[in-house]
Amino acid sequence: MGNPVGEKMVQLLKKREEKLQLPEKSPEEYDIRERADRVGKYFKKYTKNFVFDEFSEAFIKRTGFEFMKGVPIPLRKQDLELFKGGDGLKMNHIAENIAWIMGIDPKFEYIANYVEFMKKFSDKKIINGLVKEGRDAAETNDFENAAIHFRAALCIAPTNIHAMYSYARACRELYLASNNEEFIGRFKAEAMEFFELLTIFHPRYGLGYYYLGYCYLNMGLYIKAKLTWEQFLKKSSNLKDTKEIKSRLNQMEQPVKIEEGCNAVLSGRYELGLDILEPYMNTKFKDWWPMSYYLGVAYRNLGNRSEAVVSFKRVLGLNPSHVESMEELAGLYAESKDKENEMKYRKKAELIRSGGHKVKKGE
Repeated sequence: MGNPVGEKMVQLLKKREEKLQLPEKSPEEYDIRERADRVGKYFKKYTKNFVFDEFSEAFIKRTGFEFMKGVPIPLRKQDLELFKGGDGLKMNHIAENIAWIMGIDPKFEYIANYVEFMKKFSDKKIINGLVKEGRDAAETNDFENAAIHFRAALCIAPTNIHAMYSYARACRELYLASNNEEFIGRFKAEAMEFFELLTIFHPRYGLGYYYLGYCYLNMGLYIKAKLTWEQFLKKSSNLKDTKEIKSRLNQMEQPVKIEEGCNAVLSGRYELGLDILEPYMNTKFKDWWPMSYYLGVAYRNLGNRSEAVVSFKRVLGLNPSHVESMEELAGLYAESKDKENEMKYRKKAELIRSGGHKVKKGE
């Protein structure tokens, strides 16, 4: 028999080692100061609330903040009279102003100086404070304010679980409340990426999988949603949430199967794709245009041109601006020497790609 104490010690050390191993991600992928900022432009409007001054030489000498020499300090306009070189304002007030600039623009020229300044307050204390400020703002539905504070916290600790989760949630709330297509797209992508990063850096945290599954579902990525929610069920003990997700998974059985059929076509397994997809043409999913498109691709590659034409035309009846189906039809008509129809679909495709024509349903 083995030594039970020794075995427990080995398991404990193994767990600690696993905990210490960070995912192989470059800072450009996860660090808000290094990664591309797709949503920062929407926060730039808040910079108009600030003017900049500098700490006085005397203040820097007295405090030892040499790293802040020549660094612009953000001040609300009403702060100017009190500031006077740094003596008239409390440090936590200055820190709050700095947090706004960090959250507005994590790539600000003096961000490293700001981070060092904030760390003088104690990493954990300042991060917890910023997250609390953000969550308080979120409670009043001020989600831009909330996101800015979470971004500031991420500048200091890029993988902090509370800052990552809260920022992803704030981005989600922002796009759900918007009607602007570009705004929605940018914040939706930001939310999804930070939920993904959350599950990578904090794989035991169930709520990351819960919201990530909904991100995938909203994008029509049913297989990813299914796999993500299966992970959630393994990690969550919340009865209400697990019941909800089990219900979602039951509802997704057919969409998941359809996506498997589409993936089979994409990977060149055309007969398998047809076997999976064809039965769904007699169900409520018959009007889901991507299914008709992949059926058309499968038919074309298996030499069934007439069914391919029917499928691609069905796509255009449901999604009149689907350029790929137009190009497929043009190619099929070219093969059958039907010049008139070939040119008809080629011209339509060219017009749409150039942005010069909006096709109406049924055209």
